[in-house]
Amino acid sequence: GLGRPRAPVFGAMSHSFGASLRRNVARPSSTSTGRPSNAAATLMLDDALHKMFSKTGDRAKQMKRDGLIPLGMHSAFGDFPEEHAPYAWSDCKKPPKQMLKSASAPGLGTYHAAFVGLGGIPRGCPPGPPKAGAVKQRPVPPSMFRTYYDRGDLPLSVFHGSGGGKIAWKVEVEKLDYHHYLPIFFDGAREQEEPYRFLAVQGCYDMMEKGGEKILPVVPQLIMPMKTAFNTRNPQIMCTTMKILQTLVLSGDGIGEALVPYYRQLLPVICVFKGRNKNLGDAMDYSQRKRQNLGELIAETLEVLETYGGEDAFINIKYMIPTYESCVMAA
Repeated sequence: GLGRPRAPVFGAMSHSFGASLRRNVARPSSTSTGRPSNAAATLMLDDALHKMFSKTGDRAKQMKRDGLIPLGMHSAFGDFPEEHAPYAWSDCKKPPKQMLKSASAPGLGTYHAAFVGLGGIPRGCPPGPPKAGAVKQRPVPPSMFRTYYDRGDLPLSVFHGSGGGKIAWKVEVEKLDYHHYLPIFFDGAREQEEPYRFLAVQGCYDMMEKGGEKILPVVPQLIMPMKTAFNTRNPQIMCTTMKILQTLVLSGDGIGEALVPYYRQLLPVICVFKGRNKNLGDAMDYSQRKRQNLGELIAETLEVLETYGGEDAFINIKYMIPTYESCVMAA
C-alpha cells in the first residue's frame, strides 16, 4: 500500500552532531524567556489564516485603508522622502478630526420635517431613522507602546525559537518598574500590527505572571488603557482586553476589589455587546478554543469580576448592566 515516504538520509543526523549544534546556538536563558500565552499566539495564527483564505488579504492593511488604525512608518527605517514616495498612504482614509453630530441634532435627518402638504395631501412615506452607530468600530488611537518600542526604550525583543510565541527579556521581569512599564504594555494591547501587538499582549501576561504584590498599586493606571481599548468597539481588541482583564483579576489578592470603583469606566461598552453571541443553534463552533465569541467572553468576564470583587461587586455590575444575573447568589 501507499505509506508515508521515508525521511531522507541527511535528515537523520547523528545524535552527537545534533546535540553539538543545539549547544552552539545562542538561546536566552529560561529566566529571560517568558512562557508563551495562548492569547498572543492565537492572534498571530488567526491573522495568518485570514491572509490565506480571505479575499481582502492582510487585515491590518485593510484597516489602514479604512482609517481604523494608525498608518505607522513606511518601512522599518522610517518614512521615505516625499519626492521618492509621493503616493504613500494615498489610498487610506484619514480619521475625522471633529466629533460627528448626533442623529437627533437639529438640521439632520427628519427633524421638524413636514410630510403632509396643504389640504392634508400626503407627501410620501418619511424616511426611517438613521443608524445609531453604537456598535460601529472607532479608529484605534496610537498607543504609547508603539512609540516606546520604535525608540528602543523597552527591554525586550522577539525570541525567534522553534517553539515561537516568546519574548526575550533583557532584564528579569521581577525587577522591572511596574508603575512605568505595565501601563505601557496595557496601552499596546489594542495594537493590530506585528510585532507591536504580540509583544504588548505577551508582555502583559509575563508581567502579570511574575508581578505578585507589585500589580495592585498600579491598578488605577491600567483603567484608561483598557477603557480606550473597549471604546474602539473592535471585537478582536475587546476580546483581547477582556482576557487580559480576567488574568489581571486572578493575578493577585485584592485586585478584584480594587477594580470595583472603576466599573463605570469599563462596563458601559461591554453592556452594548453583551448579547453579541453567534447563536448557531445545534451547530458546532469549532473556533471556541480561541475564545473569540464576544458574548460568551463578556459573560465570563463579568462572572470573574463578581466572584473576586467582594460584596459590592454585584450591585455595581447590576447598576451598569441591568440584565446581568448574579452567579454567586445562584450558587
